[in-house]
Amino acid sequence: MSTVPALKKLYAEQVVPELTKLRGYKNVHQVPRITKIVINTGIDSEADKNQIADIARDLGLIAGQKPVLAKSRKAIANFKLRAGQVVGAHVTLRGNNMWEFLYRLLAVAIPTIRDFRGVSPKLDGQGNYNLGVTDFTIFPEITVENVKKTMGLDITIVTTAKSDDEGRELLRLIGMPFRRSENQKSAA
Repeated sequence: MSTVPALKKLYAEQVVPELTKLRGYKNVHQVPRITKIVINTGIDSEADKNQIADIARDLGLIAGQKPVLAKSRKAIANFKLRAGQVVGAHVTLRGNNMWEFLYRLLAVAIPTIRDFRGVSPKLDGQGNYNLGVTDFTIFPEITVENVKKTMGLDITIVTTAKSDDEGRELLRLIGMPFRRSENQKSAA
């Protein structure tokens, strides 16, 4: 019997009623929810098989499931790229794995970033949030001694929100540490 992730429980017990009260939803199905999280990284075209295996292993440790290796569709000589060459790796998380990863991201990984002042409050125009992480060693699953080359991650949080305001409010209530804008700082 699996247990309910802490963040999923928080969403069901606190975020849904709060959003319903703030936005005046008449039905619980109108409340925006997170549908999936996609973690993506690029791989250098000159990377050898060992580097690719290390990146796939590290991404698998971070996400909790095996990544899919993305291959190039066509050759581009200027980038020293051949058709079928591995150029990236990505993982799509849904369900409990998604909630567990989001909890680790918000509670453990983001607070370990040096000189952290919050993440950008900008969403993509459709209620989804993209976060770029320049150094993947902020995750506790990665041991720094085993890392030969650092990589960056693109993390996309896909929601059912109809607008950026709904998506931002959902993520704020879940615990996303958004950066305060200048006019919010002067009002406080």
